[in-house]
Amino acid sequence: MVNLVAHSKSMGKQKRHLLSLETSVDFELIGICSHHSDYRLTWGLNQELRLQLAKSDELFAITNKKGQIVSEHSYYFWFDPENQIEFYLIKNKNEGKFLIPERNQIDYFLFVRDNVTLEMEDVLEEIKKINSVMAAYLFEPESLPSAEQIIF
Repeated sequence: MVNLVAHSKSMGKQKRHLLSLETSVDFELIGICSHHSDYRLTWGLNQELRLQLAKSDELFAITNKKGQIVSEHSYYFWFDPENQIEFYLIKNKNEGKFLIPERNQIDYFLFVRDNVTLEMEDVLEEIKKINSVMAAYLFEPESLPSAEQIIF
């Protein structure tokens, strides 16, 4: 939640106006535990879920309120043109900093954006079948405070 405070003077008295803006997350989230490399996990996800995740040349950056980069993470991306869904596989830990610090035991996060066709419980069960996956969990992004900082 973002709070903006405005002050105005009216006949010698100062009025205070509080504007609260709710920030919303626009993705679904699966946490994946795997001790394998990102490319091996990606290969398994591509095979099991019939995705085409490819490594991005850029890093996924998390910034603070001042716009300064706090951490950068490698990621894989695929846009499914048929269903108009975006998939991001992002490594949680890089150089001692976490994408989602309150879930520091998770190695990777699979973000699914603009999903109207996939049943996430089914996706979760398919991910659990991958040999390089030790565990996978479906998270409600709204329950993770740092999820508000993730902007695609």
